[in-house]
Amino acid sequence: MASVHESLYFNPMMTNGVVHANVFGIKDWVTPYKIAVLVLLNEMGRTGEAAVSLMERRRLNQLLLPLLQGPDITLSKLYKLIEESCPQLANSVQIRIKLMAEGELKDMEQFFDDLSDSFSGTEPEVHKTSVVGLFLRHMILAYSKLSFSQVFKLYTALQQYFQNGEKKTVEDADMELTSTEESERKMEKEELDVSIREEEVSCSGPLSQKQAEFFLSQQASLLKNDETKALTPASLQKELNNLLKFNPDFAEAHYLSYLNNLRVQDVFSSTHSLLHYFDRLILTGAESKSNGEEGYGRSLRYAALNLAALHCRFGHYQQAELALQEAIRIAQESNDHVCLQHCLSWLYVLGQKRSDSYVLLEHSVKKAVHFGLPYLASLGIQSLVQQRAFAGKTANKLMDALKDSDLLHWKHSLSELIDISIAQKTAIWRLYGRSTMALQQAQMLLSMNSLESVNAGVQQNNTESFAVALCHLAELHAEQGCFAAASEVLKHLRERFPPNSQHAQLWMLCDQKIQFDRAMNDGKYHLADSLVTGITALNSIEGVYRKAIVLQAQNQMSEAHKLLQKLLIHCQKIRNTEMVISVLLSVAELYRRSSCPTIALPVLLQALALSKEYRLQYLASETVLNLAFAQLILGIPEQALSLLHMAIEPILADGAVLDKGRAMFLVAKCQVASAASYEPLKKAEALEAAIENLNEAKNYFAKVDCKEQIRDVVYFQARLYHTLGKTQERNRCAMLFRQLHQELPSHGVPLINHL
Repeated sequence: MASVHESLYFNPMMTNGVVHANVFGIKDWVTPYKIAVLVLLNEMGRTGEAAVSLMERRRLNQLLLPLLQGPDITLSKLYKLIEESCPQLANSVQIRIKLMAEGELKDMEQFFDDLSDSFSGTEPEVHKTSVVGLFLRHMILAYSKLSFSQVFKLYTALQQYFQNGEKKTVEDADMELTSTEESERKMEKEELDVSIREEEVSCSGPLSQKQAEFFLSQQASLLKNDETKALTPASLQKELNNLLKFNPDFAEAHYLSYLNNLRVQDVFSSTHSLLHYFDRLILTGAESKSNGEEGYGRSLRYAALNLAALHCRFGHYQQAELALQEAIRIAQESNDHVCLQHCLSWLYVLGQKRSDSYVLLEHSVKKAVHFGLPYLASLGIQSLVQQRAFAGKTANKLMDALKDSDLLHWKHSLSELIDISIAQKTAIWRLYGRSTMALQQAQMLLSMNSLESVNAGVQQNNTESFAVALCHLAELHAEQGCFAAASEVLKHLRERFPPNSQHAQLWMLCDQKIQFDRAMNDGKYHLADSLVTGITALNSIEGVYRKAIVLQAQNQMSEAHKLLQKLLIHCQKIRNTEMVISVLLSVAELYRRSSCPTIALPVLLQALALSKEYRLQYLASETVLNLAFAQLILGIPEQALSLLHMAIEPILADGAVLDKGRAMFLVAKCQVASAASYEPLKKAEALEAAIENLNEAKNYFAKVDCKEQIRDVVYFQARLYHTLGKTQERNRCAMLFRQLHQELPSHGVPLINHL
C-alpha cells in the first residue's frame, strides 16, 4: 500500500524493480516506521518504572499491539499517539529519532547492535517468545540480512521519513495558532477519524504478511460490526489494489474486494472479485493440501453457491437459479450434505412466492437439524415464521416457534440470529397491529449487547436487524406525534448507517414516509407529491400507493382510481395482503368522497374479510371505522355506533394518534345523529357528550398538526354550541374555523360528513 515511491522502502522480494509473486514468502522487513517503533520499545525498556506512572504504562501497552500489527503510519501521527499515552516518553522518542536521522549511518548500525542486549542477562527486559520479543527478533534478523546498498537505502528512507514528519508537525502547529477553538476541535476529529484510516494507511510501503492479514481481518470485522469505522469504499478499493499489485494471488484480498463492492451495489466488480477469490483459492492449493482432491471440487461448488447468492441479492433470479443448479450438481457428485443444505435454503429463497414453498422450507429445517447445522436450522425457522405470519397464523403459535429458535441461538451463541429474531418479533407485532408490544421488542434489541467481542470504540449491533428495529421505533414515535423523538432516531440512523452503506435504504424510506405523512397532515399536498419520487425509488409499490393518496387528496379522483386499480391487481398477484387491504380502504374512501357510499360497502366488506382471515387486527379495526362511517352517511347511526364500540378499543390502545382522533370524531358524529330523535333534555346530554369527544379528537389532531381535521372538528363544535345556545363558545370555535379555512383549501365536500 504505497502512495510514495516504493524505492524508499526495502523490499527483499524486489529484484531489478520486479516484485516476485510470492511477496509474502518473507514474514517481515525493516521500514522507517518500524525503526521508530523499535526506538519506542527501546525507550520503554530504558525508562524506569518510577519515571512512568502505572496508568501511562498501561496505555502504552495497549498502544503497542496496533502499532506492531497495523500498517505503517506517518511519524507525526506516531508522535501524537505516543504523546496521548505518555508525553515524557514521546519527547525521548522524538530526540532519539532526530539524532539518528540527522547523524550518520553508523548511528543506525549501533542502534540495531544494541537491540540484542534486550534479551541478555538473567532477567531480560523482553522475553524472546513474547509478542514484543518476536517482533524485535524479526527486525534484527531482517536487518542482518541486508546488503550494504540496502542498508544505505533504508537509512535514506529513514531520513526522508523524519523530514516529512517534521514538516507535518510544523504545519499542524501553524494551523493550531491561526484557527479558532471550534476549528481546532474539527481538525482533531478529522485527524482522528480520517487521517488514521485513509491518509496514514496509504503512506506505508508494501505490507508484510502479518500486516496484510491484520489489515484484511480488521476491515472485514469493521464492515460487519461498524461500517462507519471502516475505510470508505473508494479508499479501501485503492488499498486492496495496491496490495494485489504486490501479490495478485492473495485470495483473501479478492474476497474483501468482493465485500467492498457489495457495499456500493457494483454487480460487475463484485462478481469479478468473487470469481477471482475462488480461482486463487484453487491455484494456491490451500484447499487441496488439506482435503486432497476433494478440496478442488469443494471450492468449485461453493463458488457456484456464492455466485447464486450474489445474483439473488441483485435480483437476477434466472442467473441465480442456473448457478444454484450447478452447485447442486457438483455437491451431489461429491456427496456433500452440508453444501446441499445451503443449496436447499437458497432454493426456498428463489421460490418463496410459490404456494408450496413452505414444504421445501420445512424439509430444509429438518435436514439442517439432522446434520447439526444450527445456523441454517434457525434461519429456516425464522423464514417459516415469517411465511406463517403473512399467511395469517395466530401470534401465540409464531412466538412459540421463535422461542424454540431462540433456544438454539443462546445454546450456540449465535448473536446475529438473536438480533434477527427480536427484529422479527417487532415486525410481527406491528403487522398484527400491537404497537405497544412492537415498541417493547425494539427497545429490547437496542438495550442488548452483542455476544461477539469487538474492539473498543466500535459500535455493536450494526446489522440489518438493528436498522430495522430503529426504523420501527422512528415510525412508532411519529405515529404518536412525537416527531422530535422520531427525528433523533433518524439522526442516529444516519450517523450509524451513512448513505453509502448497504442498509441505508431502510432509514431513507422510513424518513421519506414520515415526511410524507406530516406533509399530508398539514395539507401541503405539493410537498407530499414531491416526496413520492423518492419513495418510489426505494419501494415502487409504496410509491404508487402514496401517489394515489396525493391524487385523491387533490380531488383528482379518476386518476387516483386508475392507479389504485392497477396497484390492487399487482398486489393480489404477488400476494401482498397488507397492501391489498390498504388499497381497498383507499378505493372505498374514494367512492365515499364521490358520494357513492353504497358502492363502497362491498369493497369495505372484502377488506374486512381479508383482515379477519389474516388476523390483521389493526387494519380490521380501521375497516370497521370506515364501515361505520358509511352507515352514518346512509342514515343508520345507531348501527354505526354499535360497530364503533367493537373497533374503538384496539384503535385507542395501539392505534396512531391520527386514527384515534378520527375514531373519536366519528363517535361524536354518530352521537349527534342518534340524538336527533331524543327528547330535549336527553338530546342536550348527548350533545354535551359529543362535544367532549370532539375536544378529545381535537387534542389528538393537534398532536400531529393535522389542521384540516381540526378545521372540521371546530366547525362541528360551533354547530353544536349554537344548538345548545352557548354563544361565547360558538363564536370562539367559529373564529378558529375561519382562520383555518382561510389557510387551507376546501375540497367541496360537506364538512359535516367528512371523517
